[in-house]
Amino acid sequence: MADTIRWGIIGTGSIARKFAEGLTSLLDAEIVAIGSRSQANADEFARQFNVFHRHASYEAVVTNPDVDAVYIATPHSLHAENTLMALAAGKPVLCEKPFTINARQAESVVQAARSTGILLMEAMWTRFLPPIVRLRGMLAEGIIGEVRALEADFGFRKESREGRLYDPALGGGALLDIGVYPISLASMIFGPPSQVAGVADLGATGVDEQAAIVLGHPQGQLALLHASIRTHTFNEASVIGTLGRIKLHRSWWKGSDMTLSLDGGGEEFLDFPFTGNGFQFEAAEFMECLREGRSESKIMPLHETLAIMKTLDTLRAQWGLKYPME
Repeated sequence: MADTIRWGIIGTGSIARKFAEGLTSLLDAEIVAIGSRSQANADEFARQFNVFHRHASYEAVVTNPDVDAVYIATPHSLHAENTLMALAAGKPVLCEKPFTINARQAESVVQAARSTGILLMEAMWTRFLPPIVRLRGMLAEGIIGEVRALEADFGFRKESREGRLYDPALGGGALLDIGVYPISLASMIFGPPSQVAGVADLGATGVDEQAAIVLGHPQGQLALLHASIRTHTFNEASVIGTLGRIKLHRSWWKGSDMTLSLDGGGEEFLDFPFTGNGFQFEAAEFMECLREGRSESKIMPLHETLAIMKTLDTLRAQWGLKYPME
C-alpha cells in the first residue's frame, strides 16, 4: 500500500464536505475523485477541495484505477446499493451511518465484504474522537465502578419539512439520522441490548420526528435515549457507574470535553482539544486497517454494526415505520 491513500468520495452533500475537510488534516490522505449524479455538483465540489477526477456518476468513482478507498456519503436509501457496487469493483469502503436502511440490507453488504476479504467499516466518526477514546479507557480502568446506565440525547429543530430528513423514500426521520448516535454509544458501552422499547411521534410525512428509547442490557444496565428533529435538546450524555459519573458536554457527538464526578468526592473537568473537524480520526483508523491488511476495524467491527441495525429495525417495527423500498 502506498504511503498516501487516495480517496474517492461518492456524494457531494454536507457530510461529504465535512469528511473531505477532515481529510485535509491528514498528510497521508488525498482526495483524487468525486462522484455525483450531476456534473455541475461534481465540478463545484472538486474546485473546493482540489480534486482531479470529477465524475457525473457514482460508478465512475469505484471503477477509477486511481482510487484506493471509497467513502460513501449518499442518502441513507442508497448506502447498500453504493457499497455493494464499490465492493464488486474491489474497493475498500467506509460507509456513512446509518450503515443501511435495515439489517437485511446490512447483512447482504457485510456478507459481500467478508466473502472477498475487502475492508468495510461504518463511518461512525464519533467513536474515534479523542474524548470518546479516553472514555473507553476510563470505563475499562473502572474509574466510575460498574457502569449501570447511560443517558444520552441528540436533537435539533428542522423548521422545514422539505428535504431528506422528512422523506420516507430517503430513509428520513430522527432515528436513522441522529438516533443512531446515542444507540451506537450504548452499544459501545454495553454491547447489544436484550430488551428494546421506544415511543415515537410519526409526523405528517410518516417518519419519526422524535423518539424516546430505552435499551435493557443482559446485566441489567439501562440506556435512556432521546432523538428529535423537532426540538433542540440538551445534547449531552451521562455515563453512570456505581462509583461516579462521566458527563459528555453539549454536542457530545463532536465535543472535546467531559466532567468526571466521583461519589467519594471530587469533580474534574477533562478537555481533549483536537485540530481539524474530527472526521479525520475515522479516516485514520480506516487507513490503518487498510495498510495492515485487515478487513474490519476492531473499534467499529461489522458484527456490532449489524447489531445496531437490528436495534433500529426493532424500534421501527414497534412504531409501524416502514420505508417504501422495504
